[in-house]
Amino acid sequence: MKLLAFHERAAHDLPHGVQPQNILTLPNDADPFTVSLDGVLRIDLSFPKFTDGRAYSQAHLLRRRLGFKGEIRATGDVLIDQLVHMQRTGFDVAVLKEGVDLADAQRQFDRFGAFYQGDVVHPQPHFKAAHNTEAVTA
Repeated sequence: MKLLAFHERAAHDLPHGVQPQNILTLPNDADPFTVSLDGVLRIDLSFPKFTDGRAYSQAHLLRRRLGFKGEIRATGDVLIDQLVHMQRTGFDVAVLKEGVDLADAQRQFDRFGAFYQGDVVHPQPHFKAAHNTEAVTA
């Protein structure tokens, strides 16, 4: 997952080839099934406060049910203890809340090397992935 400091967000708002019309800002109370994703390269999902987790569900639905392959960006009240779960539910980029240190945020990913359960990034649970690896090498 790419992390952006709050003050860096403007410099990374439009990556090469992305135009403003290719970015969809989806309010956290919007149903992803009711919006057109035609031509959308990036979707910004908002966490208005850290206790509001509706954007996790939106990201999951966009990735797994709607098959969105573009960038999903977390914005708003993004704290470091949320980052790992954001990545597991389908976010690619997180714009950190003002004052949050990038190095502290990166350490969250360094703490967790693997997960037993499947997620959006790795749908198979750990035991299935391990079993499939053994079957291929045997």
